Amino acid sequence: MGCVLACAIIASAAAQSPPSDKLAHSIERIYGPGARVDTLHVDTNTVYRLSRGGALLGFAQVRNVKGKDQPITYLVAIDSADALRDIDILVYREPHGGEVAYEAWRKQFRGKKSGAPLQVGKDIKNISGATISSNSVTRGVRRALADLTAWHAAGKIR
Repeated sequence: MGCVLACAIIASAAAQSPPSDKLAHSIERIYGPGARVDTLHVDTNTVYRLSRGGALLGFAQVRNVKGKDQPITYLVAIDSADALRDIDILVYREPHGGEVAYEAWRKQFRGKKSGAPLQVGKDIKNISGATISSNSVTRGVRRALADLTAWHAAGKIR
């Protein structure tokens, strides 16, 4: 199933899903306007395949991690060579620590591959006052990157 970005993004029925317009905006920011979005399923996971003019741009997935008390909904986007294009915080529900959504922190993930440590204090800087959120999002991104890379290598997403 596929269509142009404006009609392709459908939020899942889960209570922790982001608003579809926020997801569409995030995908457009990362992959550019006019990207085609196809929804793929790997077991119980939803993955978005992004392409333009028949050329694969990459894959993206929305996930949740637990912050201090509340879920953090985020997007992990990779390119066709399985390198992280970007991450985006789609819904941040905690009263403190929202700095994980800032460009200055998110840009540390760009270009990382599944072999990178992706650990706060190693290749990812901590945010004072957002230690739990920094660690939770970093661990979640590491898991999502590993899964997307493995699914791509196994041909489960293509």
